[in-house]
Amino acid sequence: MAIATGVELAARFGYGARGFVYLSAGLIILLSSANLVEGAVGTRGAIAWLGIQPLGRTWLFLLGLGLSAFVGWRVMQAVFDADHEGRSWEGVNTRISQAFSGLGYGFLAISAFSLLIHTPPDPALAEARDGVDQARRVLSLPLGNWLLVGVGLCIGGVGVANVVRAWREDFTEYLACSVDLCRRVAPLARMGYMARGLAWLPLAALVIAAGLHAEATQVTGFGGALDAVDRQVAGPWLLGAGALGFIAFGIFSFIEARFRRIRPPREIVSA
Repeated sequence: MAIATGVELAARFGYGARGFVYLSAGLIILLSSANLVEGAVGTRGAIAWLGIQPLGRTWLFLLGLGLSAFVGWRVMQAVFDADHEGRSWEGVNTRISQAFSGLGYGFLAISAFSLLIHTPPDPALAEARDGVDQARRVLSLPLGNWLLVGVGLCIGGVGVANVVRAWREDFTEYLACSVDLCRRVAPLARMGYMARGLAWLPLAALVIAAGLHAEATQVTGFGGALDAVDRQVAGPWLLGAGALGFIAFGIFSFIEARFRRIRPPREIVSA
């Protein structure tokens, strides 16, 4: 029972950490769209931005712990089938998605801990430089330009998958809340997944173009791709809408932290 309670608390802490990251990123993007801060950032940039605020190292440490806890929960979902998805095609597909999600948040947790050692003074610029450096490493490999195109297509696939999920999924299925509350919070999840999906597409386009032209400097970070959107006609409005979607996803993550059904796998509880 103690193990089950610990797993549940860790998972809820993880959902809360995810919510805090997306809420922070959404607020920064919203301020950027209104020209109140310089440069939009993605989730990693948002963590770096928190690191340069008062009590920054405390924020980084807590977020690293929380995201690590979320990764652990994703492992239980994907490997031990904590949500009882089963072995049907749909169930296996869900568990594979959870595994890739866990991998992504694992990199984010590592970023949070690494920022404890060195926090860049300009998170947006550091994010863009990292994108260029990573693209150069890929382009230096045999058939590197086509590998970079493949990376761009994968990024685009993640974006499209999020958009499809926003339309198709029942986000209240795993929530232990009243029917009225579930009905009210479901639009937050749809807005959040839609915004996440659409936000990946500009970055995918830039990475694909960099691969086709074998030019690493065309690659940027997540925030840089959003800045490219901001420079277009009606860009600030589009960026503002995306920011609200990120904020909605953050709020929904907090709701999941409170109301999600957490069922620790028997393999873990009985160990």
